[in-house]
Amino acid sequence: MRAATSLLSGLGAAALSVAALWPAQAAPLNTIQDVFAAFRACWTPPPLEQTRPGMEVTVRFSFNRNGEIFGEPRFTFVTPDVSDDVRAVYKRAVADTLSRCTPLTFTPALGNALAGRPFALRFIDDRGVKKVEDHERQ
Repeated sequence: MRAATSLLSGLGAAALSVAALWPAQAAPLNTIQDVFAAFRACWTPPPLEQTRPGMEVTVRFSFNRNGEIFGEPRFTFVTPDVSDDVRAVYKRAVADTLSRCTPLTFTPALGNALAGRPFALRFIDDRGVKKVEDHERQ
């Protein structure tokens, strides 16, 4: 969590209390799909007036066995051709999510499997993007 907090501080935002903003998990996470689901449930995208439809951000980091972020998270992709302001808003939202949502509670097996290995999360803001299914229904 120190790395996520340092990333968050580097973006000029205040560190958030995990206990206050992310309720305790009902059960330890046992699969990688559980980890993705936990982050999906915790992700808060930026306000619509500050966003760009279809924006994508990928961040890579590692966990330790206890579900804490180990090392410094790195942004490996941000949708090109967006303003620095939009880029900063999304990076801040991702950093807030990492800070707020970790540490995660892993089963011993998942903790051992993930510890020290690179883990990438891709955030896609598809609010306001017309989906194929929606288009076909009209």
